Amino acid sequence: MPDPATPRHADAAVHYRVEVVAPGPIAAAIRSAVDLVRWQDFEDMTEILLERLIRDAVPQAAEAAATQGHFSAAVDVAVDRGTTPVTVRLTVEPGPLTTVRKVDITVDGPARASAAGEAAIARVHEQWGLPVGEPFLQDAWTGAKQGAVATLAASPFAAARLTASRALIDPSQRAADLSVTLDSGPPFTIGRIDFRGLQRYTPQIVEGFSNIQPGDAYDGEALDTFVRRLLASGYFASVQATIDPDPAHADDATLAVSVIEAPARRLEAGVGYSTDTEYRVSLNYNDMNVNGRGMQMYTALRVESLVQEATVRFVLPPRTGGWVDTFAAGATRTDIENLITRTGSVTWRRRALSELRTPAFGVGMFVDEQTPFGQPTTSSHALYADAEYTWRNVDNLLDPTKGWMANVQAGWGIPGASTEQFGRTIGKAVGWWPLSRNDGLIGRAEIGAVIASSRDGIPSVFLFRTGGDNSVRGYAFESLGVQQGSAVVGGRYYALASAEYNHWITPSLGLAAFVDAGNAADSLGDMDLALGYGIGGRLRTPIGPFRLDVAYGQDVHRVRLHFSVGLAF
Repeated sequence: MPDPATPRHADAAVHYRVEVVAPGPIAAAIRSAVDLVRWQDFEDMTEILLERLIRDAVPQAAEAAATQGHFSAAVDVAVDRGTTPVTVRLTVEPGPLTTVRKVDITVDGPARASAAGEAAIARVHEQWGLPVGEPFLQDAWTGAKQGAVATLAASPFAAARLTASRALIDPSQRAADLSVTLDSGPPFTIGRIDFRGLQRYTPQIVEGFSNIQPGDAYDGEALDTFVRRLLASGYFASVQATIDPDPAHADDATLAVSVIEAPARRLEAGVGYSTDTEYRVSLNYNDMNVNGRGMQMYTALRVESLVQEATVRFVLPPRTGGWVDTFAAGATRTDIENLITRTGSVTWRRRALSELRTPAFGVGMFVDEQTPFGQPTTSSHALYADAEYTWRNVDNLLDPTKGWMANVQAGWGIPGASTEQFGRTIGKAVGWWPLSRNDGLIGRAEIGAVIASSRDGIPSVFLFRTGGDNSVRGYAFESLGVQQGSAVVGGRYYALASAEYNHWITPSLGLAAFVDAGNAADSLGDMDLALGYGIGGRLRTPIGPFRLDVAYGQDVHRVRLHFSVGLAF
């Protein structure tokens, strides 16, 4: 504090700067909350005003420290008038951190008298954002209360609200006892669904994506799924859906779905590079309403160093029951590991809209040529029918941290319409296990088999090769398979497994260490798994994690760089 003996003029202008000495999070809180810091650039500062700001800085800094969980912080202010401008040093010794000792959550209202309400109350407790043992931070406390209301309001009790909350701090024990009380309000039933903003498309097209019907109990998670489907459909640039939360209309609540339609036609061109297929030039033209009744057309031309491809796809609006039909034709040429392949295809596929349990099936005609380096070209064709089923049980579909996914596929090259009849099966599974707030483990396994006496006469697209960004890191793209002369060709069997440990330095930036193993072969007895391992960086993005990996391929004694984006499954 200033020396009272120091002569000064009360109305004289004075300029000063503040030095904050405190741990990072507390220093940031002080800079945004303490008037002494926020006023240091005030041109008309006077001695009287500065003295007042210095006096107020002590309780304000202590309060700022309390928002970070430190309720017994020691605050000191020192003024050095020998500098120009005057230096004011604000020092905060935070003291011990206060943690949550007890949490008491009470839900009143009709939710207590129904099975749906009991399940919703259980979710509120399970998803409470500030559990016992966590530091008591003001922002976390506020967020936990808001989250509790949002969790309950995502159930049929859409009018849920917070009626009381209290945080009792015991400084001697460095403990916080928390209590919140929520009122559920009545359960809501969906009445009319009001679609707003439709111009090009009919309400029937939007309804095809819906998993919600009038008369259903309100479910926020189901509504989020509906919105996500509409945004992913390609028809809309923006979708918002809200229920009328007036308890007076709880038995017949209006669900408003407001959309902004995306441009119907879009032309895109791009250049890029991937560590799998190297340099890329692409051209895409899409028409979201090619027949005036919601049929979509996607055309794509992709020219890469190792892969060249042209495709056209027609996607119909969802059918009754939530099924989507896709008709496609394409031609692909690859030049990978001294094997040139040329494949043409015409296919039909039907897929369910459901993201958590997703069946799909289809049929296609495939015509194929493959030319290993220095060897003659072989031709084959197949009329192939298949079905698959995908299970997803994760906390986040784009960037999971907990849960699992699994996929099984089975198909058959139809006799008489195929060069050789064959069967094909694939199984995949991946799991995420959180080990702590900042650490997690990812495990993955895949197996596949072509059921035939040999691979002769089977189109290359149905045989297996592995290696690359999303399979066995440390090896070139599809470099693991059956050696035929100097070429690597596809085999009838493949297997791969991976284990990865992630540590998040910040909520969006992390490090990884991993081990991959896998290969493809013509018989199970020849399966010799190639090993790759390394380290990498992780960055969370809106489209999933960005991965940058440096991997060592033990069989080839080589280090390779890999990068990829999104969830490959």
